[in-house]
Amino acid sequence: MYPFKYHKAATVRGAVSLLKKAEDPKLLAGGHTLIPTMKQRLASPKTLIDLAGAGLSGIEQKGRTIVVGAMTTHADVANSPVVQAALPALASLAGNIGDPHVRHRGTIGGSLANNDPAADYPAAVLALGATVHTNKRKIAADEFFAGMFSTALDEDEIITKIAFPVPGKAAYVKFPNPASRYALVGVFVAKKGRAVRVAVTGAGSGGVFRHAAMEEALSKRFNAKALDGVATDAADLNGDIHASPEYRAHLVGVMAKRAVAAA
Repeated sequence: MYPFKYHKAATVRGAVSLLKKAEDPKLLAGGHTLIPTMKQRLASPKTLIDLAGAGLSGIEQKGRTIVVGAMTTHADVANSPVVQAALPALASLAGNIGDPHVRHRGTIGGSLANNDPAADYPAAVLALGATVHTNKRKIAADEFFAGMFSTALDEDEIITKIAFPVPGKAAYVKFPNPASRYALVGVFVAKKGRAVRVAVTGAGSGGVFRHAAMEEALSKRFNAKALDGVATDAADLNGDIHASPEYRAHLVGVMAKRAVAAA
């Protein structure tokens, strides 16, 4: 690991100020991606800005919306009575991220800003049509994700909270890598009124994506059988040592049917 300067921001404004004036800065949330890459000397920022003291954690319900602070840990989301009651699919998702150590240090904002193509939270944000709030603006889910490890965030922009609309039905099911617990394929299905959104993580070569054909089928008839014959094009999917694109295409269909049944 190369030497670096460390700052602990007391406020979002303070963090933004440091981002603008510090040499080669990086924001530190849970650190589960940044710290390992620094240890492996794959990243060498000159300055780390820790957001742990910036007042960005917490969960509250505002009408039919669940608002989660960016520095809220996965464990806090999973164990929140508010989330468990109003949006159990999100609580279940958070409770199955990594292992207990990861869940007690990793944060929802850090996960979304990193946008790992196999992460779980992006599927929830996209399927639920959530809104990502930053220090500068509000970003709709469909506009936030910009490809693998890429988002709409500017260099001096910090996620402050995420607002999740409460759906009528929702569920997330994933086929996890047995070692990392990352999703080889994960499918989040959400139904609000007649509208259905289906988001797939772990499979797309460009990261999380919506499955338009499944959304159309489920909008007509919301049950697992409605997905019979709905194909997923393997040409658009990721292939690696864990699974081929064709196998991932098969898993998308299986996980989607299980998610609909669970919802």
